[in-house]
Amino acid sequence: MFTLALWQQKVVLKVSSMSDEKVKQKAMETVADIYGIDSIAADHKDQKMTIIGDMDTVCIAKKLKKFGRVDILSVGPAKEEKDDKKGGKM
Repeated sequence: MFTLALWQQKVVLKVSSMSDEKVKQKAMETVADIYGIDSIAADHKDQKMTIIGDMDTVCIAKKLKKFGRVDILSVGPAKEEKDDKKGGKM
């Protein structure tokens, strides 16, 4: 049996045609329909969209392709664990 393991991840995409507020809003509504998304942030000036959740990155890119060229800039864990470097010498 095949299972798909999804984990909380942060995806940063560049959507070339996201040049104004109207296109930004439509792109965010399109992505919001995808199962597993927790947070969406978009900046139409930089043409970047940041998405956090348990989702498939390729699925997001395919949905946004109707708005124009989509580049996946980065994919990684949503939260980076910080090492506790406070401690002194023992």
